[in-house]
Amino acid sequence: MVRVPGRAESVLNDLKNYNRKIRQDLSIEYRGLRFFTTWGLFSPRAIDDGSRLLLDFLDLETTDDCLDLGCGYGVLGLCMAKLAPDGHTLMVDKDFVAVDYAEKNRIHNRIDNASCILSNGFNQIPQQQFDVIVSNIPAKVGKEMLYIYLFDALAYLKPGGSFYIVTITGLRQFFKRGFNEVFGHYEKIKQGKTYTVARGIKQSSS
Repeated sequence: MVRVPGRAESVLNDLKNYNRKIRQDLSIEYRGLRFFTTWGLFSPRAIDDGSRLLLDFLDLETTDDCLDLGCGYGVLGLCMAKLAPDGHTLMVDKDFVAVDYAEKNRIHNRIDNASCILSNGFNQIPQQQFDVIVSNIPAKVGKEMLYIYLFDALAYLKPGGSFYIVTITGLRQFFKRGFNEVFGHYEKIKQGKTYTVARGIKQSSS
């Protein structure tokens, strides 16, 4: 075996230790919950500002059945499950790693009124209706997919139910137009410099 002398051996050991360290789970405390995350998931080192803003302006009843569309490691979904303990929250994501971590976080935080499934948008969600659907919508999924989200959200909401979104402020005009076309109205709840929270409510005739 070739032994690397002196400084080179020290550098190799440092790199091995760093490799082990960065492969470990990250951990975030937020709203009385602990979230384990990992590299490759969205915002692994801290709760992103968009999710924080949405949760600050989210209106829930304790009995609401909720859906977190694109749940990541479960921030919105598990916070909703905690706020609506007499309802059920479903968390979905198209990334199996995200679903795995959302489920891990659900179990760790002992939240029994939530579940996680793998789904590309709504395509694997059982035929049921929700009181509240939320989504921290990525900016680059394409306008066609964004319209699919709007139409599917409308179909999966109970009459009077709300679809909350948070997105970059630069997309607010697109969503204003989309919500008006699909839901018949648009409600801007909070506009910040970077993110905007908005919602549509399903009318009885929709």
